[in-house]
Amino acid sequence: MSLPDANPKVVAIVQARMGSTRLPGKVLMDLGGHSVLARVVRRLSRATLVSELVVATTDSPADSPIARESERLHVPCFRGSETDVLDRYHRAALASDAGIIVRVTSDCPLIDPGLVDDTVRTLLQAGADYASNVSPRTYPRGLDTEVFTAAALRRAWIGARQPHQREHVTPYFTEHPQMFQIVHASGPADYSQHRWTLDTADDLELLRSLYSRLGNRDNFHWRDALAVLEREPGLAQLNAHVVQKSIHAH
Repeated sequence: MSLPDANPKVVAIVQARMGSTRLPGKVLMDLGGHSVLARVVRRLSRATLVSELVVATTDSPADSPIARESERLHVPCFRGSETDVLDRYHRAALASDAGIIVRVTSDCPLIDPGLVDDTVRTLLQAGADYASNVSPRTYPRGLDTEVFTAAALRRAWIGARQPHQREHVTPYFTEHPQMFQIVHASGPADYSQHRWTLDTADDLELLRSLYSRLGNRDNFHWRDALAVLEREPGLAQLNAHVVQKSIHAH
């Protein structure tokens, strides 16, 4: 276990790229008047325990639009390996002098700042290496938050050898529980049947519907989105058929 500093710098690193097998360019698509990436950044900026945000994209010319959007949003952009996302995260963390890293993906425009704070707080209170709200999954898919220390990230960066461990950043933690203190920030009830992430056109239709019904603002609570779906259960059928891709798929 690697205890964090007394006052560690908490940096949220949002991984983003234009490439997507099912919905290319999805992170810059319009969502109620702002890009998907802007929604993620604006919502994350409300997390009180996060001191800095960084967008981590690739050094491929195809991802230059993400760098330009980050500049427009006044958010630092780090560019690194297209395939070795673990290396990209590690280098972004070093560049921002992060003591604790919050990992969020750019296809989660309903990411909830309160849940981000809860996950950071869970890690800090336990003095743990890694905390998440995804195992066991109780929140809707798309509210996924992972938090880990910079020291733990470096150990993973050194030790990870399998392709999926490099591409998806955090499997090394969960696949080596004997090496890391892992804690969970699960919710009191199970809402994991809901899918609020963006991977297909049907996902985008649902997200646009939710934003529209919530005034196309982005300061709503995740339970506000849940209340919309409870009033209009048919909305959830828009993307209920979408199957999440496995991290081992190539």
